[in-house]
This record gives sequence, C-alpha cells and structure tokens, in this order.
Amino acid sequence: MSEGDIAEPLRGGSMQGSAHIVPFPAAPKQVSFDRAELQAILNLYGRMVAAGEWRDYAIDFLPDKAVFSIFRRTSEMPLYRIEKDPKLAKKQGAYSVIVSTGLILKRGHELARVLRVLDKPKVVSA
Repeated sequence: MSEGDIAEPLRGGSMQGSAHIVPFPAAPKQVSFDRAELQAILNLYGRMVAAGEWRDYAIDFLPDKAVFSIFRRTSEMPLYRIEKDPKLAKKQGAYSVIVSTGLILKRGHELARVLRVLDKPKVVSA
C-alpha cells in the first residue's frame, strides 16, 4: 500500500461461518482464605515480624487447600505452614499449623484457637 491509497473499509454483516466465538475458560476451583481469616493470620504475622522472629511469607491457593507459609529468612523451607483444608472441616477441623518437618502442631475448627500455638508467651523478668 502506498501513501495515497485508501484502505478497504471494514465490512459489517452477519458472522455466519466467518468467525467462531470461543468462550473464556472458567477459572479453576481453588480454596482461599476469606478476609477475616487472612486478617487473623496477618495480625499474628505482623506481631512476629515486629518481634524479629519472622521475615517473609508466601500464600498458595491450591485446588484442595490454602497455605500461608512463614519464613525466618527467604529460604527453601518455611518455618511454619498455616493450612486451610475444607475436606477436613467436619472431621479434625479445617485449620492446621504444620512445622517444617511435617509435624502438625495444632489442628482445629477455629482459626484463632489454632493460631495460638504460634503466639509465644511473654516472659516477664523481675
């Protein structure tokens, strides 16, 4: 096409046979923390960062569970994992705190009660 040529105008009309509409794929199902759960976890995380205990975190939303991983430093293994597994909600409880070795520290139906295992007691010196 040279400088003086006019481009052919777009043609309107029916879309029979000329275009195939592909629906946008649905997002895969995944488990996540709701706002209140995330607020409770981040409150604990903030206190521990202020105390110098923790430095980094990661959140994973998987098809079967949601995981909040806590790191002392950005390293290959998290210190703790806070997991929400809805399949266990009617059995042992949906929430659990797991140590890097895989040992479950606490499991239960209420997130606040499960998170208490990570809240270190205050030592009062006289």
